[in-house]
Amino acid sequence: MKKVFNPPSVRRPFGHYNHGLLVPPGASLLVTSGQLGIRPDDTIPADVTGQAELCFEAIRAILEEADMTFADVIRISGFVTRRQDFPAYMAVRDRYTLDPKPVSTLLVVGGFTRPEFLVEVEVTAAKVV
Repeated sequence: MKKVFNPPSVRRPFGHYNHGLLVPPGASLLVTSGQLGIRPDDTIPADVTGQAELCFEAIRAILEEADMTFADVIRISGFVTRRQDFPAYMAVRDRYTLDPKPVSTLLVVGGFTRPEFLVEVEVTAAKVV
């Protein structure tokens, strides 16, 4: 069982995530590459919500291949190109994450490999086997 850490001496998280998670010994660890909002047919939604949903669906597929679910995700790193996309990205993230909420970092970046990409997401997951 993962243990949550949100010390009272640290400001509460800004959103639906935890400051720290402790994974027990013997857990299997999965780390994903950053996933972009692109479909298998190379089409890309124009908005951050559509792209973020594709990112999280790609992550879901990777988790399933590893016999894991979003309940096993312990860390999410999100990257957006526009500060105003924070709320839309976080709304999608919050729909996919389960309790205990993973730790999370969200950064504004200058861009990705193609200018139409607005968001990229990577996760770390751990499951006791």
